[in-house]
Amino acid sequence: MSVVIAPTAVVDSKANLGKDVRVGHFCVIGPDVTIGDRCRIEDHVSITGVTRLGSDNQVFSHCSIGSHPQDVSYRAAPTRVEIGDGNVFREQVTINRASEKEDGVTRVGNQNYLMTGTHIAHDCSIGNRIVLANNCMIAGHAHIHDDVTIAGGAGIHQFVSVGTLAFVGAMSRILQDVPPYVIIEGYDAKPRCINTVGLKRHDYTEEDIAVLTQAFRLLYRQRIGIEPSRVEMFKTGPIRPVLRHLFDCLETTCGGRAGRGRDRRKKAA
Repeated sequence: MSVVIAPTAVVDSKANLGKDVRVGHFCVIGPDVTIGDRCRIEDHVSITGVTRLGSDNQVFSHCSIGSHPQDVSYRAAPTRVEIGDGNVFREQVTINRASEKEDGVTRVGNQNYLMTGTHIAHDCSIGNRIVLANNCMIAGHAHIHDDVTIAGGAGIHQFVSVGTLAFVGAMSRILQDVPPYVIIEGYDAKPRCINTVGLKRHDYTEEDIAVLTQAFRLLYRQRIGIEPSRVEMFKTGPIRPVLRHLFDCLETTCGGRAGRGRDRRKKAA
């Protein structure tokens, strides 16, 4: 199957385009770009830098992928953007290449749906099956884990981690790590309850949901503390993997700065 490139598009001869790729009008594709099979690049899209897209991605109009990070310390290093398979990037999504402060890669996984105006900053890691609604703002070095939903207009602070199957409410201001399996919302955001609907949709058992709900009550209603809550939950019956994962994430968060586990204090010189 052949590649179809609109006559007004500018595709560098060194770019690597897979089978059955479609490139729309007025697109710009740089020399270090790889686009996998069956990708659809709509009109007015810019893909630059060292950028790799897997297969079956759809990029709607006016998206910008692979441009310089919005970091004043960046000095044109050949950092990268790596994108998996089956993603949808709606209009005006921006994904910046990484800085040199971590491993030099901004990552987006598989089967994600990024709605209009979403921004993924440098050095972010976006997992799989994530929905980011309109105008979500994901700051540098943030990690969004699998099966997360973030509603419109939410802002994620740099170095924040959002745990698996969390749900972030619209217009929320997220300054600290979001535990897995919870619904969080507000300015400043607070955990509200366990994401029961999301857990059921992903075939978690009633037992999993019950122990997570009990742990949530201890942590955020009775507020007895992480370690006492862990002791209380672990002494009753078999320790379910979801429960261990929740407390492991909370422990990591506590080890960081300002409630962000990946934001470690620099050692004094």
